[in-house]
Amino acid sequence: MSTAAAIAPEPLSVDRLLGGRKVLHSQPRTPLDWVGLIRHGISSTAIDALSKTLRLTQSELAAALAIPERTLARRKKEGTLSSEESAKVVRLARVVERAEEVFEDLGAALDWLKSPNAALGGDTPLSLIDTDIGTQSVMDTLGRIEHGVYS
Repeated sequence: MSTAAAIAPEPLSVDRLLGGRKVLHSQPRTPLDWVGLIRHGISSTAIDALSKTLRLTQSELAAALAIPERTLARRKKEGTLSSEESAKVVRLARVVERAEEVFEDLGAALDWLKSPNAALGGDTPLSLIDTDIGTQSVMDTLGRIEHGVYS
């Protein structure tokens, strides 16, 4: 094992982006594990973990999730996100995980997510994640980048 491989950071995963076992109170391994977690509602602490990793303000994160800032503030006080809000947070984390996988660097992935993209009609990938169709377009674009079909 090379020294670089020994000290290389572990790739991000959705559960790590959301604060890990400490925040999620479980370690989801399959999509069905995530379904149960989302239906129950994840801890609002996941919002803080995600915004810190993504280097987004609460306002930017609220816009990306299409959840009003006041609602996010209220959920922080209540301690749990609704199932719909939980699904949005997990969806964003899945896109970040995939972008980091494609670019092999979190910084590069975040730069890409925050930059206008011609393949996405000039929008930033982050601005499209508030809808399923927008998210699929972002994931498709990441797949094209991964396979060398630049968009």
